[in-house]
Amino acid sequence: MVNSYSKNANHNMRRPVIKDDIVHFMRKQQKQNTGFLAELEAFARQENIPIIQHEVVAYFRLLMQSLQPEKILEIGTAIGFSALLMAENAPQSKIVTIDRNEEMITFAKENFAKFDRRNQIQLLEGDAADLITNLDEEFDFVFMDSAKSKYIVFLPEILKHLKVGGMIVFDDIFQGGDIVKPIEEVRRGQRTIYRGLQRLFEATLDNPGLTATLLPLSDGLLMVRKNQEVIDLPD
Repeated sequence: MVNSYSKNANHNMRRPVIKDDIVHFMRKQQKQNTGFLAELEAFARQENIPIIQHEVVAYFRLLMQSLQPEKILEIGTAIGFSALLMAENAPQSKIVTIDRNEEMITFAKENFAKFDRRNQIQLLEGDAADLITNLDEEFDFVFMDSAKSKYIVFLPEILKHLKVGGMIVFDDIFQGGDIVKPIEEVRRGQRTIYRGLQRLFEATLDNPGLTATLLPLSDGLLMVRKNQEVIDLPD
């Protein structure tokens, strides 16, 4: 049993905002993983480790094969599944992935050692807020899959390290449907996340320097394209 994630898993992932029969259809009808990716996906589901759901897996395959990004940044490594998925579908890319959970880092290191065949992936250990600031490179693609309340905190520094024309994908932004409710109807323990996500939407969805859209896959994706070098964000 993977203790640190099974106890604190994102329970919103088990409250899909799409009808169950449609979710089942998307997960069963789309191409399934094979080989080590299938093995890692099955392990994560069994151990309640919150990796991306299969409809997002299928979308990321298409996204990576279409965009073919050269440099990818991922915040939230977990066992390394999504980094390995991106590496397989963008074989020319270099990926920097960040996590601070020691148990997950141990799993990720083992998986990268076994399955990162082209040595594409660099794992950085520690707090993302500190590590992002110290990065000295620009990225074509950023995948955010960490603490949802921190997305808005990371956004200014992420944008500084994103190339013009580059894209950010934020995962799990519908908060199990809570995001459409008045804050008074949201459980108190979820309100910090709620406020952070609302600020993220305010900063991105109607920003003239960005193109952004929401996708109803799994618990929701926010996709953001950087259109100009300097992006003004609300205080």
